Amino acid sequence: MDDFTIARVIHVASIVLWMGGVAFVTMVAMPAIKRRSATDDRLSAFHGLESGFAWQAKIWVLLAGASGFWMTWRMDMWDRFLDIGYWWMHAMVILWLIFMAMLFVVEPLFLHSRMDESKKPGSDFAKMEIVHRVLTLFGIITIMGAVAGSHGLI
Repeated sequence: MDDFTIARVIHVASIVLWMGGVAFVTMVAMPAIKRRSATDDRLSAFHGLESGFAWQAKIWVLLAGASGFWMTWRMDMWDRFLDIGYWWMHAMVILWLIFMAMLFVVEPLFLHSRMDESKKPGSDFAKMEIVHRVLTLFGIITIMGAVAGSHGLI
């Protein structure tokens, strides 16, 4: 097995675990919290659940970025970023940058303290639900585009 194949395996596995986790939180955990917790308790319930997944998400996002960079560098695919036909590569980078910013900057520096000191926990939870839904949809579209594009379908 060559280094490109290994990078692709790492890339696909990290995407499955990262975005699978995001989808699970969005489509299973958050609705369960909403059903089982009082409005003002939802944010703290989410925070408790999210803390168990955050460290894993950081690993998967780092691995996805490193393997994606390696494949792009190894196959000299930089010119694809100049071609709108490879929109899915742009989408992958944008999605990755959003999660890098959220996991490594926004959450640790701002969001966790805001969640702990929230004056409107029900409203903040509802906003987080919307953000998670948008990011999940963006992730699904990106994954579908990347699979289709890398196999010559688009």
